[in-house]
Amino acid sequence: MTDIVLNIDGKEVTAAAGATVLDAARQAGIHIPTLCHFEKLEAYGGCRLCMVESESRGKTSYVVSCLYPVENGLVVRTRSAKVDKIRRLIIEELMAHAPEAPELVALAREYGADKDRFEKEPIYCILCGLCERYCAEVKQKNAIGFVGNGPEREISFVPEIAAKECNDCKECFPLCPTSYLQAAFVLVESLTFAPAAAEPVAAQG
Repeated sequence: MTDIVLNIDGKEVTAAAGATVLDAARQAGIHIPTLCHFEKLEAYGGCRLCMVESESRGKTSYVVSCLYPVENGLVVRTRSAKVDKIRRLIIEELMAHAPEAPELVALAREYGADKDRFEKEPIYCILCGLCERYCAEVKQKNAIGFVGNGPEREISFVPEIAAKECNDCKECFPLCPTSYLQAAFVLVESLTFAPAAAEPVAAQG
């Protein structure tokens, strides 16, 4: 299979056909921030922090690098005034939901984001989907899913599955970019309201 040659931040980079810009950048040691990407999972593009500036055939556009395929002659800029502005806005929006998350605090410092720009709605879930996708794709247990719509949308454990599977697993907890404490809380809450049928029945007589 023929390799693809592109340019990232002024550096010539070779990548396999079918690779994404994020793959190529990481292989070349070039950092692109992301909160929803994990190498064992299918690319998701949910957080949009990996947005980069791409130039192909004289046309410049802004693309999500974890989903955008490499191509010969592609020119990529991982930092520019516009890219930084996009990332700064995304960070500010996410901090309304998880204002104390260490990764977001560090990113806010790097990009000069105002953590108080948007009214706080601290649900601690930024909808990266890492836990839900890991449970489905790697563990194949489907113990976690999205609930609600719009601003009410968040992650929740499925009680009847979580009661059987999650206590001895917890592999998704460290993946959570807002720390696993919220995931642990939701799990405990789910187990508390597990179906009564799962509880031992007292002997009668």
